[in-house]
Amino acid sequence: MNKTLFTLEYPLKSASINILWNLISTPMGLSEWFADGITVKDDREFTFLWEKNEETAFLIESKQNVSIRFQWEEDTNTDYFFEIRIVVFEVTGDLSLLITDFAEPDEKADAIFLWNHLIEILCRKAGM
Repeated sequence: MNKTLFTLEYPLKSASINILWNLISTPMGLSEWFADGITVKDDREFTFLWEKNEETAFLIESKQNVSIRFQWEEDTNTDYFFEIRIVVFEVTGDLSLLITDFAEPDEKADAIFLWNHLIEILCRKAGM
């Protein structure tokens, strides 16, 4: 079955772009909200640890204070990825996080639920 693309937007009115960037782009920051622990090999291979499970993802793109994109090891021969993007609204200065991910059609609701939960933790860690 093919995975389908979905995008989620999370408005973060009082967020600091520097705090957000550190939380989404560094192993220490990601281990605060995304995984229980993270090891990095060669600055591109991230192994995410959750309790007794681990998954490897490759950093495929990073634009400072803008976005970070990973591809799970199991998806390396596909176009599937997940991306976390910081969007700044020029008029108000407000920020949003834009999540782009792929999921099997019958797993999309679970993936959205998981992202909602993770972003809730991220907001608490960022002091929002």
